[in-house]
Amino acid sequence: MSIQDRKEREKIEMRNLIIGAANHIIDEEGIDNLSIRKIANIIEYSPAIIYHYFKDKNEIVNCIMKTGYEKILSVLATAQDSDINPKEKLKKTLREYIKAALEMQEEYKTIMLSSSKEVLDHTAILLRGDVNKRQTLNILYQCIKSILNNQDIKDTEVELTAQIVWTSTFGLIMRVLIEKEIPENQQELLIEHHIKFILNGILLLKRGDE
Repeated sequence: MSIQDRKEREKIEMRNLIIGAANHIIDEEGIDNLSIRKIANIIEYSPAIIYHYFKDKNEIVNCIMKTGYEKILSVLATAQDSDINPKEKLKKTLREYIKAALEMQEEYKTIMLSSSKEVLDHTAILLRGDVNKRQTLNILYQCIKSILNNQDIKDTEVELTAQIVWTSTFGLIMRVLIEKEIPENQQELLIEHHIKFILNGILLLKRGDE
């Protein structure tokens, strides 16, 4: 192994050590209590060392957010690649998103409930135009638009629909994470009924019903 390769490996190992310590603090104290000094105390290095690998705390948070989103997006990409009709694609997208979120458990709950500006830069989805900024929301938006199939419905209404579907799905995920003793069969019933309810609502929108 060359000196350059060894230095690169050591850099990756140190960055992973820092990220691991940051995740530990987030799990124990919440993302709002994360600090460079706390990370330094855990890994037993000076704060200056951390600044050598990361510009600031925000960059560490961004790395954690990116990793979390990549887990979910990799799952959702599978649903989008499927050669199935739009309704089945929406059902699969929602189910895979819920499944991925539940597997992340505390990581998902801590990040998605945070009100810090750094995290909201990644997770906020309720402003007009957010569908163009948040990939998970955009995937949902595209599914809904395919179901509506060129109906006379404005893009803004499709975006609003995607935002409401996302927030209601988020609510279900959070309740399942909080109410930890829900039996698996009850979880399945809730997820199936949630998806059915969402799809029926979109189909009503397609028909123009109130």
